[in-house]
Amino acid sequence: MTKRRRATILVAMVATASLALAGCTSEQDKKEAAKAAAPPPQLSISPAANAKDLPISTEVGLTVTGGKVTAVTLTDDKGGKVAGSLRTDGSSWLPDKALKNKQRYTAQVTATNDAGKEVTQTTNFTTMDKPAKEIFSTLYFQDKRTYGVAMPVTVDFDPGVPKEKRADVQKRLFVTTTPAQPGAWHWTEDGQQVFYRAPDFWKPGTTISVKAMLDGVPMGKEGFGDADRSATAKIGNKVSLDIDNGTKQMSVFKNDKLVRKIPVSLGKPSTPTSSGKMVIMEKHEQTVFDTTGSADPYVVTVQDAQRLTWGGEFIHSAPWSEGDQGSTNVSHGCTNVSAANAAFLMRTTQVGDLVTVRGTEVQLDDGNGWTAWNMDWDEYVKGSALPVPQDLKPAAAPPAAAGAPAPSGPPSTNQPPAPAPSNPGG
Repeated sequence: MTKRRRATILVAMVATASLALAGCTSEQDKKEAAKAAAPPPQLSISPAANAKDLPISTEVGLTVTGGKVTAVTLTDDKGGKVAGSLRTDGSSWLPDKALKNKQRYTAQVTATNDAGKEVTQTTNFTTMDKPAKEIFSTLYFQDKRTYGVAMPVTVDFDPGVPKEKRADVQKRLFVTTTPAQPGAWHWTEDGQQVFYRAPDFWKPGTTISVKAMLDGVPMGKEGFGDADRSATAKIGNKVSLDIDNGTKQMSVFKNDKLVRKIPVSLGKPSTPTSSGKMVIMEKHEQTVFDTTGSADPYVVTVQDAQRLTWGGEFIHSAPWSEGDQGSTNVSHGCTNVSAANAAFLMRTTQVGDLVTVRGTEVQLDDGNGWTAWNMDWDEYVKGSALPVPQDLKPAAAPPAAAGAPAPSGPPSTNQPPAPAPSNPGG
């Protein structure tokens, strides 16, 4: 073979090797080059610089593209760091507790992209003075308690929260459950109560942690939220009471097994007991029913009383009506049982147990007690001020056949209960 021929073959081999090497690395090289050439993330934060008179519930708002937030620092005017965390959707950084009034704060936020390029922005703002008007809130969920499987997380507001502010308030309410049982919030029409529950009852043994971060939250012209509150509690065994006006009997179920039948006397026609799904709200070994100022005034001390409504419907011991229990309704709206059966119920039930009443002359009003279960899930989720997660939305109903009858059932009401004297009953 001539020298020229050998040289041509060698050049061809080198060229082929180079092409092969280029083919193996070019895509990776392109990715690395693209990463190196990528611009830093785009970041914007709020509040605007030098903003003044902001509520003490202020969060650091975050908008980032081409990267993610990797650091947030909020400091007061003395350099003290404020503890907090990112919301799960990354929309803001939330302080662990309300800020201080008339305080200047500085926020510094860093965002980073995959190439390690960073951008940092800083803003500062000053909080408002202590507000002159507050909306008082109550969290009906106490720390280290055991509740029934129907226990809704309930927050009460006085006065009620206007509709245009409910979404902002709802964003400040947090519930976590172990094991996980996602749920949704529902506002009563008057805005005085908001409930949280899952589509089905809590599983016995569930741990529920609640944070109502309402201190300083704007709630309309009536004022700002009064305080932050939190609690962690557990769910006990499943107990439910089913009261049938037709038979004048209460069926007591424990873990879905019937354990006792109890004769009852419900509300007489002039003061009927409400039909619907209620939840035991309070338990009293002794309490006083005082209806002074009503059309039917009386004051009476009762034993072993369990509240079902704000309007004053209780299950309680009524030895004076034992002759009527199981046959005739003679109460002022309460469920009367014998002293022995009332004592049994006090030993058996928990706050948060479901009580269902059927067949009386009136229906339970929305918000007259913890009425979160007095509607189906489709209706319940309509009361959320924020979009409900897709996996919690009701399944679409199939189209009704032409001429099909409308579904039957008790009418839904959104009227708040009439004001009642403290702790009435009968």
